[in-house]
Amino acid sequence: MAEGGRHSRHSGTRRSSRAWPVLLSLVLIAAAGAGGLALHRSSQRDDSSSDTATTAPNIDLEARSAAVNEVLTRRAQAVLAGNEKEFLADVDPANTRLVSGQRTLFTNLREFGFAKLTYQQLAQQYDDSMVQKYGPSTYLVAVAMTYQIRGIDLGPVRAMLGYTFTQRPNGTWMLVSDSDLDKRLPRGSHEEAWDTGPVLVKRAPRVLVVVERGQDSLANSLISMSTSAVQAVSKSWPGGWNGSGVVIALDDKIVRGADYTQPMNAEDALAMATFVYRTLPGEVTGAGERADSYVVINPHNRDKVDARTLAHEFTHVATAPYGAFAPRWMVEGAATYVEFLPMAGQKDLAITQYRQDVRTKYLAKATGLPPDATFFDHADSAYPLSWLALDYLFQRFGGTEVGTLYRELAAMGSTQKERDRIMLEHVGMTEAGLFRALKAAAAA
Repeated sequence: MAEGGRHSRHSGTRRSSRAWPVLLSLVLIAAAGAGGLALHRSSQRDDSSSDTATTAPNIDLEARSAAVNEVLTRRAQAVLAGNEKEFLADVDPANTRLVSGQRTLFTNLREFGFAKLTYQQLAQQYDDSMVQKYGPSTYLVAVAMTYQIRGIDLGPVRAMLGYTFTQRPNGTWMLVSDSDLDKRLPRGSHEEAWDTGPVLVKRAPRVLVVVERGQDSLANSLISMSTSAVQAVSKSWPGGWNGSGVVIALDDKIVRGADYTQPMNAEDALAMATFVYRTLPGEVTGAGERADSYVVINPHNRDKVDARTLAHEFTHVATAPYGAFAPRWMVEGAATYVEFLPMAGQKDLAITQYRQDVRTKYLAKATGLPPDATFFDHADSAYPLSWLALDYLFQRFGGTEVGTLYRELAAMGSTQKERDRIMLEHVGMTEAGLFRALKAAAAA
């Protein structure tokens, strides 16, 4: 498997008169697109770069770097200060489409309420076609956006974008494009909610909701559901959870790591918890270091989302910082377990009957816990069996032990040998042993 991030998918299908969800998830790989974007900062040309780029005028690279840094600093400070004129001052005034898009971007960024915001040059990229388009002084560079949304992000996090600059006759530098690098950027680390059309951002304690501008009613509904879901996860997850729930419900079908243009996603998915990065993919580690997750709702199935859906996704948010290596049955089983617990404002589910239904309908036919590789090929049975496994672990060992088990599996369970070692240490059985215990409990 390529290194990358995993995002959860949650199906809108209902499976019985008891309204038990058939939950569905998806692994999405965060990988750089064609071109092998390098994130380390560099002032040297790559020997493999094109001959065309070598014909560029004699540019003082240190002076260029300093000048572009000034532009980036000015733009970040303009957002924090609410100064649109300053934000647009270094945008090519002849490109009316770019100016209009940057004006919308500024307005969107102001909606989010950043406590911190900086932009940092990473590494120059080379593309002959861009030089032909913009001229010999073209400077195509990957940029890290470090930000912290006030009252939402527990610490600074990073996203990525690509800027194209050219030098003016007076020696200053101006932005001529903000999209030339999009196809090279690591999946899930860009295409943020503020990069779309005009948005409306609404808040509640530990909740932030993003919708299309003018959709106040939808925003209010999502605020209410998100608040209930945040409270439920905070109460139910072992050790509590003090993070926040960000819900993005836009008409755009590709936002962050969620791609609802893919047929299966478009049809089945309700929402995905998409990773937020402390360090970007390829910057320190291939997959990046996770800080949190933001939930992106499928515009096709927006009317099917409820507080339980969001509790499922917010459990993924709560556990995202643990790491990438927990078994899929643990990841989805835990989220489903919390989703099914009693929740304020939601009708209690018939857990005892559901447990028996899962044992009869799915466990009786299974030969083991759902494996990662084929989890989504058999989602109708994989989710109920995963829930049953977590239900058993919580009932027998308690939340504290289950929470510790999850953390260690997520951090260190990259091989079956490690998973077995961790399972034996905490619950005295391997994954295979847990499946046998589920069978024995059903027989009893």
